[in-house]
Amino acid sequence: MCSKKREGVVYSTDPDFKYNEGSVREEITLEPGRQLLYIWIDSKGRNGKTVTLIKGFKGIADDLHLLAGELKKHCGCGGSVKNGEIIIQGEFRDKIINFLTGKGYKTKKAGG
Repeated sequence: MCSKKREGVVYSTDPDFKYNEGSVREEITLEPGRQLLYIWIDSKGRNGKTVTLIKGFKGIADDLHLLAGELKKHCGCGGSVKNGEIIIQGEFRDKIINFLTGKGYKTKKAGG
């Protein structure tokens, strides 16, 4: 009995049988022109402090962190990346939209 749980294979008499482990899908980052980023202003659960959220990024975490770093530098403020969203401290929606559209991203104002 195998220790791995393999569904769909009961038994094979083929001595050359290789179990298909499934294809490992490597994530890629879509180019800016194919991405639509939603820009939110939020202060709920933040002790009244306003932040700008950027949601909808499609790609690997390293590229998301690079974009967050560029946005923090451009806005001259702090921020972080959590749950696939970029959080920028302060209300910089218009400045961020101008920066992202300049880099080729499609943006849309959302939320508050």
